[in-house]
Amino acid sequence: MASQQAADYRGSREEIVIVDLESEEAAVDDVDLPPATMQRQDSLYVAATRAAGANHHGQDSWARTLRLAFQCVGILYGDIGTSPLFVYSSTFRDGVGHPDDLLGALSLIIYSFLLFTVIKYVYIALRANDDGDGGTFALYTLISRHARVSLIPNQQVEDELVSKYNRDKPPATLQRAEWMKELLETNKTVKISLFLITMLATAMVISDAILTPAISVLSAVDGLKEKASFLTTDEIVWITVGILVVLFAIQRFGTDRVGYLFAPIILLWLLLIAGVGLYNLIKYDTGALRAFNMKYIIDYFRRNKKKGWVSLGGILLCFTGTEALFADLGYFSIKSIQLSFGFGLVPSVLLAYIGQAAYLRVHPEDVANTFYRSTPISLFWPTFILALAASIIGSQAMISCAFATISHSQTLGCFPRVKILHTSRQYSGQLYIPEVNYLLCLGACLVTIGFRTTVIIGEAHGICVVLVMIVTTLLLTIVMLLVWKISIWWIVAFFVVFMSSESIYLSAILYRFAHGAYVPVAMSAFLMVVMVVWHYVHVKKYNFELEHSVPRDKVKELLERRDIQRVPGIGLFYTELVQGIPPVFRHLIEKIPSIHSVLIFVSMKHLPIPSVDMSERFLFRQVDREDYKVFQCVARYGYRDPFEEAKDFVDKLVEHLQYYIRDVNLYGVGCEPMMKQSSSYRSSRAESFSSHEKTKVKAVYAEEMLTPAESFSEHARQASGKSKHFAQFQGDKMNIVEMLKIQQEQQAVLEEMSKGVVYIFGESEVVARPHSSLIKKIAVNYLYSFLRKNSRNGEKMLSIPRRQILKVGISYEI
Repeated sequence: MASQQAADYRGSREEIVIVDLESEEAAVDDVDLPPATMQRQDSLYVAATRAAGANHHGQDSWARTLRLAFQCVGILYGDIGTSPLFVYSSTFRDGVGHPDDLLGALSLIIYSFLLFTVIKYVYIALRANDDGDGGTFALYTLISRHARVSLIPNQQVEDELVSKYNRDKPPATLQRAEWMKELLETNKTVKISLFLITMLATAMVISDAILTPAISVLSAVDGLKEKASFLTTDEIVWITVGILVVLFAIQRFGTDRVGYLFAPIILLWLLLIAGVGLYNLIKYDTGALRAFNMKYIIDYFRRNKKKGWVSLGGILLCFTGTEALFADLGYFSIKSIQLSFGFGLVPSVLLAYIGQAAYLRVHPEDVANTFYRSTPISLFWPTFILALAASIIGSQAMISCAFATISHSQTLGCFPRVKILHTSRQYSGQLYIPEVNYLLCLGACLVTIGFRTTVIIGEAHGICVVLVMIVTTLLLTIVMLLVWKISIWWIVAFFVVFMSSESIYLSAILYRFAHGAYVPVAMSAFLMVVMVVWHYVHVKKYNFELEHSVPRDKVKELLERRDIQRVPGIGLFYTELVQGIPPVFRHLIEKIPSIHSVLIFVSMKHLPIPSVDMSERFLFRQVDREDYKVFQCVARYGYRDPFEEAKDFVDKLVEHLQYYIRDVNLYGVGCEPMMKQSSSYRSSRAESFSSHEKTKVKAVYAEEMLTPAESFSEHARQASGKSKHFAQFQGDKMNIVEMLKIQQEQQAVLEEMSKGVVYIFGESEVVARPHSSLIKKIAVNYLYSFLRKNSRNGEKMLSIPRRQILKVGISYEI
């Protein structure tokens, strides 16, 4: 089916002459060049143009790479770098049974760290980025660009023409890519399963943002007992809670230039733990280096059997923070991360683990507080201060990751609307979400007070880490099959190695499910219910509006009613539909028979790409060309693009509407065979194009286009240049009357804008149908209704003044 659609798609292309009526120089030039052509997509909305040169990606200089490598030390490595604080205490909960168990555990730590963190994430997953963005949601959007897996039917062919879409269709020889694409697009079960596992990973990342600050800060503060033995566990817990409150309170100030501020601290921390590790290795037992021999892993499991398997739940804490590393890729380049990781983090962290193992070979009784006991007494206070600072920085990275993940999920209609603040004008990814920040703070404090020790929190922390890794493995495998052009045997090897090893770790952590792992599972289950219910109703509501959209002839009939009153100004009618007129419009006309002098149906649509260039943001279509100025507009955003303020948005929309009006008049007039005079949008796309099948040169009906801001005339001036054909047409058809008409229409829109802008929203109440199941009624009538009432309204998300808002109430039964 996919291949047949591709064949139909290729067969529907035609060459269209682009005629520029503005350039007067071409009329006097005798150079005969072939006319410029552009490819037309045979879709509901005919064509859109690309922004020239938008796909250019320059190579980073070494100076910039080194600068980024220094910055990412501060932002990415805080969580991974603080794992030596608690890994051994979480692994040997009941003490060290045999001296060689330390070598077995160290060998597991070394090779698990290298396998998952270095090989999987740094050298494989980072290459599966979505135009520079990482994380599970970025993998999902990358898949969405190559296969229609979205449950919301708002995809348009024009979206693939956006310059940053970067969709390279696999060659026909790669049958597996076509097979995977068809499976994802046609099998609804697979499509829903892919969505659900992405939601699971999202929920786990948010839960991890609660657990990471708790375990990191508590493990650092716990070192105070070494110098202040009179402190009780309760006092340590409340000190930790106080630090957590401060940590979350400063989130509102953002993390602008955070790399330059935090990098020196983390760099000092890594140098410190590396130096202490090397000191302990030399002083206590250089034999700890034997752990590089993997035979100690086999001996460890043979000697400890079930106990050794269960201890994997503590071992896996050595690679916590990898998801934050992957998710925060957008701030840095792959080369900078690989450089700083290989020459900075890896040797420092491995030396820390090796040094602690060497110390414990002599003092196994200190395993409960290995880190501070193995630190020389003279370095205690510098170590404590740096450990606390590094823990806060590592927690900061995970909190920022949660903010970014929620922002991405909200753009895909998978999370209730919350207030998202961009804390930096320079760095678009610096986000702060007040409501989520309060809940994360509350959750981290409750977890700290409830569990009180890092061992139990570590078990809860571990299940988040390993489940996100499993989901990442699944999504990476799909990316390899669908996008990457590599051997199938490499894909099989990747899946088998990582899925089997991660499943073993998952089984170990699930064995102690009742000891703490249930907490993130419960939190994630709650978050998944919220996201799934929100998205389910969102999809059902969109489908309902699509099925009940107002037909074109009905729109014309409504506009021609005698009792319709014209209201001065511009009306922006917000709707989620991109394919038609929403049913709430008919409801409005029937209740209040009046429309604005200029009415624009605006759809705010997010594409599965990080950002959309402003020149490609707006697509327009004219609904009626006779007496009423009624337009449709799709404003396209990437999942990292912030919404503009209401006034700025209107200014940009009207500016690009001016371009569209010019194109409609320039390319919608003329006679055979060059251009065909078009009447209005009442004729269907198929009928209008069939009338030109006998002509050698095809005509573009501008009023049938959703056309980007950058007009065709601007492209044509560069391409068609000075052909005789063009010059002759310009001399014959260009006249002052047509230019005055364009100017009058543009001026009319500006005059209406000066009279005021009103923002019209459909306030739809969604309820389940009477014959629906009990579960559906509970989900729609109660849970969704509660979420909608307690989330932000559309006008608040767009920062629209209340005095300019008009709401139209309507009820939908789904």
